[in-house]
This record gives sequence, C-alpha cells and structure tokens, in this order.
Amino acid sequence: MSRTSRLPSSLLRAAACTGVAALALTACGSGSGSGSASTGSGEVKVGLITKTDTNPFFVKMKEGAEKSAKAEGVKLMTAAGKFDGDNAGQVTAIENMVASGVKGILITPSDSKAIVPAIEKAKAKGVLVIALDTPTEPESAVDALFATDNLKAGELIGEYAKAAMKGKTAKIAALDLAPGVSVGVQRHNGFLKGFGATDKDVACAQDTGGDQSKGQTAMENCLQKEPGINLVYTINEPAALGAYTALKAKGREKDVLIVSVDGGCTGTRAVKDGKIAATSQQYPLKMAAEGVKAVVTYAKDGKKASGYTDTGVTLITDKAQGGVASKDTGYGLENCWG
Repeated sequence: MSRTSRLPSSLLRAAACTGVAALALTACGSGSGSGSASTGSGEVKVGLITKTDTNPFFVKMKEGAEKSAKAEGVKLMTAAGKFDGDNAGQVTAIENMVASGVKGILITPSDSKAIVPAIEKAKAKGVLVIALDTPTEPESAVDALFATDNLKAGELIGEYAKAAMKGKTAKIAALDLAPGVSVGVQRHNGFLKGFGATDKDVACAQDTGGDQSKGQTAMENCLQKEPGINLVYTINEPAALGAYTALKAKGREKDVLIVSVDGGCTGTRAVKDGKIAATSQQYPLKMAAEGVKAVVTYAKDGKKASGYTDTGVTLITDKAQGGVASKDTGYGLENCWG
C-alpha cells in the first residue's frame, strides 16, 4: 500500500540497502563462517523481498530485518518490486536469491497467487520461505506467515466506529484497496463485522490503491453520490487523509467520523490532530525481526517455522469508547513507523 511520509535518517539508511530495481540484490548486515548460525558451507544468507523499497512500511520492515541480521551474525540480501504489484520483479528476486545460496526468504508478495510457482521452486531447493504482512493464496504455499491479523484490525475500528456513532444511523463510505487483494478484503470485511454491517449497508465503495490523492478523489465521488455520508472506513491512513481533505473542502470534516488501519507515524499524528478518529496500528519491524530469527533457527537445527504468527495490532485513539480496548496517541507515536 502506498504511504506518503517524510522518512527519518535511520529509515533512509535502511532504504539505502535496497536497489531501486527489483533485479538488484543488495547484501546488508554482517556474518562469518564462524557465526553461531553458520553451516558447513559458510555464512548464512537471509533474503528479504518487499513490494517496494520506498513505502515507509517496507522501509521499517527492512530496518527490523537489518537489526536482527546484525544481531544474529548473518548476511541479509534485499530486493523489492519497482512498484506495488510487480510480480515479475519479485519472481526474479527469488530466483537470484536462491542462486546466491540463501537459507531462507522473507517476502511480502505483490501478487498472492502469481508468486506461488516461484515460491514452490525455492522450497523444492531447501529454502525456507516465510510470507510477511501479506499471505499467499493459498496461505499454505509458504512455510509460515508472520503478519498482522488484518481481519482483527478491521474489527477493532468497526467496533470503535459503532460505539462512537452512539446510535446514529450510519451512512458508510468504504475507501478500499483494490479488487482481490487479501489485505484489503480482510480489513474491509473486519470493519463490517465489527460494526455489525454488511456490504448492503455501504452507501459508497471506491478503490484507492491506498493512495492519498486517489483517496481524495474517491471521497469526492462518494459525496456526490451520497452527500449525507457520516462514517468513512479507509484501507490505510493516506487514503484517510485524502478523504479528510475532500471533506474539509466541503466543510464536513467536523461531522464525519473517519477510521483507518496501519499506525504509521503520519497517520498516528493525524489521529492526534483529530483528522482521523482512530486507527489500528500494526508492527512491520516485528514481522521482519521474527522472520530473520526463524531462518537462523532453520539454519542451526533444521527446524522450520510453520503456520501463522500474529505480530499484533492495537487500536489507537485519543477519544476512547467504552467497551473498546484502545491506547492513546502517546503510545501510538512511541510505536509507529515511517
């Protein structure tokens, strides 16, 4: 998903460890044949492939992987798609990493289905493959998944919105991701479940690609279709800020509730400023750090990570609602990314 944010110097250094093109692999971190995770063939190599290398979410993920790789004494190789959806670039990155002798690959798949054949070839060569953030389809195509429970993330903001509406009839706008993308589908469905609604209750649904400008356009379209919209669900905080801009232009920013998912620093500040009522915060650094450790364990004793590991989600708001667990933006800003 597209997230727009000014990056701190630490994250820019993390981004520098990845080539702009998906075909370029960069080795980051350190390691030696005498390290505890080494095998008889020399140092352990771990691969990280993200959807892009510019999105603050994935920059933070690289930062987590680099810190973990350094601590474990292994070498990290990174690659990314040229754009969100660049499956061909990710396939090439997998092939290059396997040829380079990686012990494991951590990947955020751009296309959950199309990437599966390349993953299966890597696994057939003894490479541990772990999906981060986004599950493959089927989820069992990888050895393990370390990710946010996106259904739960959606449920949390749905429950919050239901409580915050205080019995008012909701006219809902859903600013979604894109058709068929699992993360977007899970968050959307979770929101409806938490709110106690169905798609029939959504007055306007628009795809945004998680982009701020597209979020603004989507909100403008929804206001034309249904001027009485009073609740906006967004796939992420850039889309939420786009919606806020459109609402402000119509003088509606004070009477429309906006809820979102992600927990990036820009989005969390928007919650603090009152532009977004609440967001569900996820933790990309933890996903990557745990992924690297799992590859190290596999290199040391052959034990493979398996199944799904929930890396956590927290509702962030400064306007807490009874019966809905949450933390304030102080906590959110201490744990945000980007």
